[in-house]
Amino acid sequence: MPKTTRLAINGYGRIGRCFLRALLESSVAHNLKVVAINEPADLDSMAYLTRYDSTHGRFPGSVEAVDGQLRIDGEVIRVSHGKTPEAVDWHGVDLVVECSGIYGRRGELENFLQAGAPRLLLSHPGASAEDVDATIIAGINQNTLTGSEHLVSAASCTTNAIVPILDLLDRELGVEQALLSTLHSVMNDQPLIDGYHHSDLRRTRSAMQSIIPVSTGLARGVERLLPQLAGKVQAKAIRVPTTNVSAIDLTIATQRPVSAHSVNALLAEATRGPLKRLVAYSEAAHASIDFNHDPHSAIVDGSQTRTAGTHLVNLFVWFDNEWGFANRMLEVADHWSRLWNDQKTT
Repeated sequence: MPKTTRLAINGYGRIGRCFLRALLESSVAHNLKVVAINEPADLDSMAYLTRYDSTHGRFPGSVEAVDGQLRIDGEVIRVSHGKTPEAVDWHGVDLVVECSGIYGRRGELENFLQAGAPRLLLSHPGASAEDVDATIIAGINQNTLTGSEHLVSAASCTTNAIVPILDLLDRELGVEQALLSTLHSVMNDQPLIDGYHHSDLRRTRSAMQSIIPVSTGLARGVERLLPQLAGKVQAKAIRVPTTNVSAIDLTIATQRPVSAHSVNALLAEATRGPLKRLVAYSEAAHASIDFNHDPHSAIVDGSQTRTAGTHLVNLFVWFDNEWGFANRMLEVADHWSRLWNDQKTT
């Protein structure tokens, strides 16, 4: 019988709550158990936002705030309200899932370890590759984990969405150059109305009234996972006024000749085989809302595939930037914990 890994969530926002809910809806709930949450917000708000979610709907189980703790489906989760990693006692957990998005440098992350956390899984990339022991995309490079790591990043939602597709296309067609444009739903670093909300002046503008270009580290993230594409990838990001489900417009110059039909056939076949859990394929007349709460990292919209000449192909890829990513984080946590537990028993 595998040992149950005791998890703590630091930062109970969009990804923290999705991670908990994805775990409770998953097949690995008997291997992983959330026993602690650290969130500066008050307990009643935490319980309320667990119970009711404007994006993913009502929580299917029971949620109560009892004696300063959360009780979810009868299981008690201890709650703390520390504002820094060192303000929380992390002893008694096996893995902290860092979902605040605040910390990215090794010195900051090691504060969790010094406060008792044996391991830390980030819901965002490290500030640099050297700031974490490994950056892992579930289904792509999880086999590089050894179980001895202490700081691991699950990369980003956009990196998880595009890396499996780029990896396949590079192996099968050869990628000479790639241009990525992310059309991303609004995030909480944007205000509802114009305000002094961010040092990036565009992010001071109302999130729900404009399409807003923002900076992105996606190209660096791709190259971190697919080093053979170093110097070949450029990316930009545009925030659009929807609350969830994003898309990537991908243009690739290929080494081998292509047609829209051949590229779609390649992608469709891969989603029935090695990429089945990560990537889906469809040619239906979709809108973004169709993929709300979709657990895949990405869904290729074959109806939008275009080619110009024989070596330039354009793809359109949907992804639920919350739910898909939360499910991939969960898979990384499960795989890493199994390795950790195996190492402790040998």
